[in-house]
Amino acid sequence: MTDARAIAARIDAVVIGASAGGVEAVSLLLPALSDALRAAVFIVLHQPRERHSLLPALFQRKCAWPLHEAVDKQPIATGNVYLAPPDYHLLVDRGPCIALSADEPVHFSRPSIDVLFESAADLYGERLLGIVLTGANEDGAAGLASVAAAGGVTVVQRPDTAQASTMPAAALRRIAADFVLPLAGIAGLLAGTRGHGPPP
Repeated sequence: MTDARAIAARIDAVVIGASAGGVEAVSLLLPALSDALRAAVFIVLHQPRERHSLLPALFQRKCAWPLHEAVDKQPIATGNVYLAPPDYHLLVDRGPCIALSADEPVHFSRPSIDVLFESAADLYGERLLGIVLTGANEDGAAGLASVAAAGGVTVVQRPDTAQASTMPAAALRRIAADFVLPLAGIAGLLAGTRGHGPPP
């Protein structure tokens, strides 16, 4: 798949994973979300476990959509953004609804990008868009491979444009992503994508 227009009719959910440099990267993507994108968006950003996160307030200022720090059993709605809270894995479950888990860290991280991506791939299948951004470990590579295996659309930040290239490079070693783009290109992809709401 090489043309962004080819995915316009099939995306119901977007999962985004980032680590080192991720606050800046996500802050550049959130303004791209508009009514043109009919999907729910889920974000895992590695952050310290031991303190309250300031990211929901920071990100809400960048985003026209309602943005929530995810809560267990919270219903998922199109046109909303859900951010993993510190020290909990974020998953999506039938309903659709949010599920939080305190299972062991993955790649030393809780929340883990892999955990979110794998659960979303199980739920949304080919209607999922997965995005791996800047980061200094390999979390997200296996998760993006799960998105690809489920028939979803895979996007990786171009490593030479990432503040920390390890994470996007690891993802590209696992799969041949559908799109390898700088942040401006990923923002443009989000701005032009359309979908049909969450699965039943």
